[in-house]
Amino acid sequence: MTQTDIENCLKTFVEPHYGIDLISAKVVKKIELDGANVRVDIELGYAANSYLETLKNDITQLLKTLPEIGEVTVFVRVKIIAHAVQQNLKPFPNIKNIIAVASGKGGVGKSTTAVNLALALASEGANVGILDADIYGPSVPTMLGLSGAPESHDNKTMLPKIAHGIQTMSIGYLVSEDQALIWRGPMVTNALLQLLKETRWNDLDYLVIDLPPGTGDIQLTLAQNIPVSGAVIVTTPQDIALLDAQRGLRMFEKVNVPVLGLVENMSVHICSNCGHEEAIFGTGGGVAMAEVNKIDCLGALPLAIEIRQQADIGAPIVIAQPQSRAAQIYREIAKKMAAKLALQPKDFSSKFPNIVVQNTAPCQQ
Repeated sequence: MTQTDIENCLKTFVEPHYGIDLISAKVVKKIELDGANVRVDIELGYAANSYLETLKNDITQLLKTLPEIGEVTVFVRVKIIAHAVQQNLKPFPNIKNIIAVASGKGGVGKSTTAVNLALALASEGANVGILDADIYGPSVPTMLGLSGAPESHDNKTMLPKIAHGIQTMSIGYLVSEDQALIWRGPMVTNALLQLLKETRWNDLDYLVIDLPPGTGDIQLTLAQNIPVSGAVIVTTPQDIALLDAQRGLRMFEKVNVPVLGLVENMSVHICSNCGHEEAIFGTGGGVAMAEVNKIDCLGALPLAIEIRQQADIGAPIVIAQPQSRAAQIYREIAKKMAAKLALQPKDFSSKFPNIVVQNTAPCQQ
């Protein structure tokens, strides 16, 4: 029994969220042999508390199939780190990773998806925040059941409002619900940057940014000024939604923000009376788009009335009905999204020392 035998065995195990084997994912941190006994240390790079015990048991059972194997000990832990962002930008010191959730057009359920994914990441043990970047039509406060202005201890910065264990910020906390923001592009982008930079986020593993639909000023500001680790595209199977989603994907490619995957929302309608399922927006569109663009289809969500109802009353389905089919799908998508991010290059900006140029000319006598 050698370490190579153990490694070859682990190469046969495809981790379902990474989509590759454990060795290729570089999550095997240590292999120790003591005669026929073996110990393996696994370190996942994404929030996955609900999966740790299952992974531990699966790896243990796999290694026990090796001939002449003795006692098998497997340790599995999670370590979330900061990942690389656009050139000339650095991650914020109190935010490890920013994930943008975008769509090419409105009405595809992007905000509902963003909120539930943020809550799903939190349920997996991550420290999570969500920034509502839709200045004209903020919806995050309603979906999280929040209202009122955020607190400020110094009259310069704002404390994020907390809902269901996640930190949140939105222009909706600063204006009344019926107030129309008739602002031009520069005012909107300045407001977005202020909401992000003047909020005292508290040691976030992930900040999910719910972008407005389209590829306009806010999206361009995000790409040029905000250090984004990855993006997720939300679409429906409908052809017109897929066309706009394709434009959103191209925008992120042009500004060198990796697209972690695509979420197909409203993939099938589930009748609340009889449970009959019908693909009213078509079938396979999201999967086909993902294949053409060589990205992952992270999952498909149903068009279910419970998702809408729970969002309307400020208790999203991941929190209100955690055992429901929809909640389970959200959690799987969140884990896959975070796992794809964990495969991205690490951020090394903090490793480089600051270079200070000083005048070294000799003193005049």
